[in-house]
Amino acid sequence: MNLFFEESGDFKVGTVLSQAGEAYQVEMASGKRTKVKVKDVLLQYEKPAPAELHEQAKKVAAEIDLDFLWEVAGEEEFGFAELGVEYFGHAPLPYEAAGLILSLHTAPIYFYKKGRGRYKAAPEQSLRAAQAGIEKKKQQALVQAEYVEQLKANQLPESMQNIVLQLLFKPDKNSIEYKAMEAACNELHSNPQRLMLATGGIASPKDLHMSKFLFENFPRGAGFPDVPVPQAPSKLPLAEVQAFSIDDVTTTEIDDAFSITHLADGKVKVGIHIAAPALGIKPDDVVDKMARGRMSTVYMPGDKITMLPDSIVNAFTLAEGKTCPALSLYATLDPADWSVVKTETRAEMVPIANNLRHNDLDELVNEETLASGVGEYAHKAELALLWQWAQQLEQGRMAKREGFGLKPEQNNRVDFNFYVEDDVVTVSRRKRGAPLDKIVAELMIFANSTWGKLMHEHGVPGIYRAQGGGSGGWAAKMQVRMVTHAAPHQGLGVDQYAWSTSPLRRYTDLVNQWQILACAEHGVTAPLVAPFKPKDANLFAIVSAFDAAYAAYGDFQSNMERYWCLRWLGQENARQVEAVVLKDEVLRLVDIPLIIKLPGMPQVARGAQVKLDILRWDEVDLSIEARLLEIPLAATVAADAELDYEDEEGGDGTPQAGADAAMVEGAADIELEVVEADGEAGATPPAG
Repeated sequence: MNLFFEESGDFKVGTVLSQAGEAYQVEMASGKRTKVKVKDVLLQYEKPAPAELHEQAKKVAAEIDLDFLWEVAGEEEFGFAELGVEYFGHAPLPYEAAGLILSLHTAPIYFYKKGRGRYKAAPEQSLRAAQAGIEKKKQQALVQAEYVEQLKANQLPESMQNIVLQLLFKPDKNSIEYKAMEAACNELHSNPQRLMLATGGIASPKDLHMSKFLFENFPRGAGFPDVPVPQAPSKLPLAEVQAFSIDDVTTTEIDDAFSITHLADGKVKVGIHIAAPALGIKPDDVVDKMARGRMSTVYMPGDKITMLPDSIVNAFTLAEGKTCPALSLYATLDPADWSVVKTETRAEMVPIANNLRHNDLDELVNEETLASGVGEYAHKAELALLWQWAQQLEQGRMAKREGFGLKPEQNNRVDFNFYVEDDVVTVSRRKRGAPLDKIVAELMIFANSTWGKLMHEHGVPGIYRAQGGGSGGWAAKMQVRMVTHAAPHQGLGVDQYAWSTSPLRRYTDLVNQWQILACAEHGVTAPLVAPFKPKDANLFAIVSAFDAAYAAYGDFQSNMERYWCLRWLGQENARQVEAVVLKDEVLRLVDIPLIIKLPGMPQVARGAQVKLDILRWDEVDLSIEARLLEIPLAATVAADAELDYEDEEGGDGTPQAGADAAMVEGAADIELEVVEADGEAGATPPAG
């Protein structure tokens, strides 16, 4: 006797060897033996042989007209044998019954299974809907196949043209467009990014990086809605100074300026004047919400996305020839020892006489010309005086820094500025710590520290940058963190450091400016009127949101600087280049801030200059391959020649140009000095 039975959802045939109770011992056509429960048996028959019956059953199943079978079945539940009589017109033969079972089992949209060998015809409405769905899938499969062929031919299907970014960065994986893209990538051994570049969906690798950043961080676009320009109070006092700023030639958000007044008693009053949008923007107004949504200006080589609309920036930037609302910090100095006799903070209107530019002054103003008095340039005497005070401020910070147990800062690092015009990039080197940089940096540190102390003494919370004194190992202790109370910044050598000098570009500085204005205007009652109170949950939320946004912006800036470094290689046809060993297998090119990791590189002293052969690079994934070409015999450096590998972070907490955070471990954890150069052309966020 032979059996046709169901096992694990499949139908099988075999010959009975024996029966014991409710189970058969069955030998399959393959020779394998198995136990089959009586309840799983659908047919018992003598002829034909099991293998022959199975083949005949498959032929019968293929010939059955499912639509006719469905009509014959009626609306009631039935057994397969009953339906066989109706369909075949006679009691079905074993192979016909088996074929009918196979047909019923493989047509779930026509027949619903109700039990072993029992079925029920699907309602007509359900059947028609299922058939429509199958037909739709067939048509979609045809369309998908057509899309795949178009993509393989580097043609972008019309239906994909408006959803390229969604396909790349947030795809609906059930859509035929995504499935077609995935299939084409598999056949071409490519990836979606390269496929969209090949088809013209994305114009260039630069657009790819930019589009990804905007899609993730500015989903509604980087433009601004039309908003009224806030106005500062009309009755602010007029400062009796002629202030000047020091910035890069491309800077438009001019946050800071300086003035000097010689007093009758021989002392000198230095004014540090900071643009004061907080005098016009109010917490929770439409402009505040707009600024809070962005948290910071985004910098990249050749471009930027500002935190505030141009109209508002223009209303408060310290532009030459204008009298601008400003928050001023006046420090009265004794030139005999450059000690600070007193400080004063007030809101006022400040006349801006000049916007000095690095591009015009860098060659004229250096340590030698300041010492000798050689050369003629605007505000020469004021710059010379500020240079002397800046050096004293630095010495004081270094003494305090060493008191915290840290080694002195190194002044042999190099900054790189990027300038992009018509997709041609220029990278210029500037030695960090040049006089103009140091003047701005030291006076900004002084202002941020002084105003941080002012808020602390008045019991008003602010947003501070702190370093050191934490828990864990040395690296954890020295990680820069943002807190809402005064705490030492050991790396800078100050007791407190509150970002306050870039309110046009950083939301934290705008928040602190509101708090500082409350202290300056209301004195001891400031805690009652300041927008943010101690332990204000809203202030903590701002700190958290700022950290997240600033980290994302910093990563994007680093990626774009790396992109433009790779573009520079192609632009200059650079194949054999000089590089400096930063640490172990990590090197940086001499001419541009491009970090390269060279696995297997022999041990070479840090700071040694070697020659590399550039093999290839990729502007899409920002990778580069190189090999060591030459290690000069004199590839040594002085023992104290520290490089900017471990100390890449500027005073703003963002890795400086070329500090590839993915390769330079710890670059974002150590904050050892401030470089207060706007860096808009070079895409380095200003410290402030």
